[in-house]
Amino acid sequence: MEFVEGSVTDPDALDRALDGVDTFVWTVMQKPQGGSVTVQDVPTILANYDVNSKGLHLLLYLAQLRGIRSGVYTGTMSVHYRHRPFYTNEDEMPLDTPSVYGLTKGFGEGVCRYFARWFGMHLMALRITGPRTRAQFLKERHERPDRMYPDGSPTGSKLYILDEADLARAYLGAIDAVTGTASRAPSDAEQPMPGRHGSFEPIFIAGDETEEMHNLARARERIGWSPRSHRLLEG
Repeated sequence: MEFVEGSVTDPDALDRALDGVDTFVWTVMQKPQGGSVTVQDVPTILANYDVNSKGLHLLLYLAQLRGIRSGVYTGTMSVHYRHRPFYTNEDEMPLDTPSVYGLTKGFGEGVCRYFARWFGMHLMALRITGPRTRAQFLKERHERPDRMYPDGSPTGSKLYILDEADLARAYLGAIDAVTGTASRAPSDAEQPMPGRHGSFEPIFIAGDETEEMHNLARARERIGWSPRSHRLLEG
């Protein structure tokens, strides 16, 4: 794997990183927040708009210029207000986060929809929650059986953390899905026009093996994914 040094807001660095690429996974993040707080400051605002809106727009623009038609955007469940009992499905739940991080990640989904609609790209957003290393996952699942975490609100909220192996499988499934869709789509015209055979789908990805709070049906159906790492806790 080649490392290209630079910023996601630098179009020259992005263009170098896209050289020879067939598809991409966007994992950029700065100054994350939960989906339950309004606390913010100027550095947090600037950083989140830079990476979640401007940087992503630059990447997708440069990617489609190179003929790259598919990719996976790392979204977040923090695009939603996190104090609700159940997340029914990806299309019905409002992007109603109080946090600037979740707000701008939602704007990022809008950027993806724009490039799907007008430039024929095939993109998925994985709305992940609580990514952890294997050691962190095992430790926290043992220490927090109720899954309650502080989030800056008076009561805290449940967080269904994800083991790194489960997250990797989600990325691989999403890559297969978007590249397969792109390869089957008709060739598009040179100029942007409505209905250019693009697609965009958000998908819930949570370590919620019993689906207590998250409906993971789309993850199962579209990318063949459900959490598995909880099995390591058995016995």
